[in-house]
Amino acid sequence: MIIEHAKVYTKDNVFQEGTIYMQDGVFADASDSQEVIDAKGCYAIPGLIDLHFHGCGGYDLCDGTNEAIEKIAEHEAYAGITGICPATMTLPNEELLHILRTAAAYRKECQKQTTSKKGADLIGINMEGPFISTAKKGAQDPKHILPCDVNIAESFIEASDGLVKFIGIAPEDNPDFKSFITQLKDKVNISLAHTNADYDTAMSAFDAGANHAVHLYNAMPPFTHRSPGVIGAVFDSSHVYAELICDGIHIHPSVVRATFQMMGKERMILISDSMRAAGMPNGRYTLGGLDVDVKDRKVTLVSDGALAGSASNLMECMYTAVTQMNLPLETAVACASVNPAKCLGVYDERGSIETGKIADLVLLDESLAVQMVFKNGARIR
Repeated sequence: MIIEHAKVYTKDNVFQEGTIYMQDGVFADASDSQEVIDAKGCYAIPGLIDLHFHGCGGYDLCDGTNEAIEKIAEHEAYAGITGICPATMTLPNEELLHILRTAAAYRKECQKQTTSKKGADLIGINMEGPFISTAKKGAQDPKHILPCDVNIAESFIEASDGLVKFIGIAPEDNPDFKSFITQLKDKVNISLAHTNADYDTAMSAFDAGANHAVHLYNAMPPFTHRSPGVIGAVFDSSHVYAELICDGIHIHPSVVRATFQMMGKERMILISDSMRAAGMPNGRYTLGGLDVDVKDRKVTLVSDGALAGSASNLMECMYTAVTQMNLPLETAVACASVNPAKCLGVYDERGSIETGKIADLVLLDESLAVQMVFKNGARIR
């Protein structure tokens, strides 16, 4: 496959007009294909990577079925999100272990396939619970929240066959959180998630080796001038990546702009935090066993009205970040492809348009609408 005259997103995070060659599923320096696409006026960007979302198209990772993962992967890929790291909820341990084993089996079957598939690649799982805070539980079920436990965490990693890439904790509720982090930090990324930690506690966690912050601003203390909390600790910990939900509902555009100025674009990661209602009509759905209502892309718990994830996919969030929050397109693309790939440890194979990397590509028109999607060099949309 040859793509000509596109505005290509380069490894230097800028757009330059050029030609893209795809051969044998990877980006190449040349191609013997006779199929040539004139992409004049289009932006060519790497397939996006969502490292924190729960589901879409009526399905959820926590459904615990092969069908759910397959449908989610197809729905995401069609939208231009070609790499996925879906998130679990706070559920009973046995249920979580079943979900993780199902995901591991799904990935194993995908790796056996000799033909290109249309679904996004399952490249990780983000465990948002169960080691979180009741005070900041959000849409998580408090009945299943647990204190940090290394043995339980290792059982999750083992059940997933290494697919678990993030385990979230609330350090303030766990006296032994430093030991938990030091024992696991070389096996998995440790996130601060659904936490009520103050600045000093969060800094202690980051100094111990935690390196990730789940949906910054949401389900954590506010950033104030005398109590900077988790957000201030993220600012003072340059090794920490931070997720932002840019659906236009969770965070005000001014705060998004200020956060990029404060933290720097190199460690910001756009996520969708979407649940099964993404791509579906308004109505009542479930998330983590709890009922939620969805109206005009806003998802709220039936019980108390709290925000409960989003109904926007990552491509829609990137569009919102550019058109409503005034982020440069170059920055938004980096934070939805390059940075997630680096955070997941897969930047050597995906996340940018470079020779030898997996040929996942999206063409956007000048209004940033998706025109074509390529997975492993084959057009799927």
